[in-house]
Amino acid sequence: MEASAQKITVATTVNAPVAKVWEQFNAPEHITQWCAASEDWHAPFAENDLRPGGKFTTTMAAKDGSFSFDFGGIYSNIVAEKAIAYDMADGRSVQITFEDHGGNTTVIEVFDAEQSNPVEMQRDGWQAILDNFKKHVENN
Repeated sequence: MEASAQKITVATTVNAPVAKVWEQFNAPEHITQWCAASEDWHAPFAENDLRPGGKFTTTMAAKDGSFSFDFGGIYSNIVAEKAIAYDMADGRSVQITFEDHGGNTTVIEVFDAEQSNPVEMQRDGWQAILDNFKKHVENN
C-alpha cells in the first residue's frame, strides 16, 4: 500500500474496565458475537493468535448465506490492554488503542482506507462494528 493512504478513524467509549474490554475484543468466543456491521450479518468463525507475528481470521457472513468473506491480518505490535497494530492481507495497516479512563475504556481504531469504496462507507462500516462491540461488552 502506498504511504500516502488516507487514514480513517473510528472510536467508541465502552462503559467497562479496560481488562474486560481487552478480553472481549480479542477472545474468539466474543468476536463471533459482536463482529458484524448490521443485524443481517454475523461472524460464524473467529481465530486469534494475539502476539507479534500472530495471525487472526474472522469470517463475516450474510445471515441469509448469500455472501461471506474472511477478514484477517498479521499482528505487528501488541501492548496488553493498551495497543494493537496489524497489517491486513492487502498491505493496509490498522492501529487500535485502548484508553483506560478508570471504569470506562475508549477504543480508537485508525486504519488505511482502501480504494474500492467511498471513505464514508468504510468509516460507517467500521464504526457500526465498533458500536456492536460496545453493546456486546456492556450487556455481558
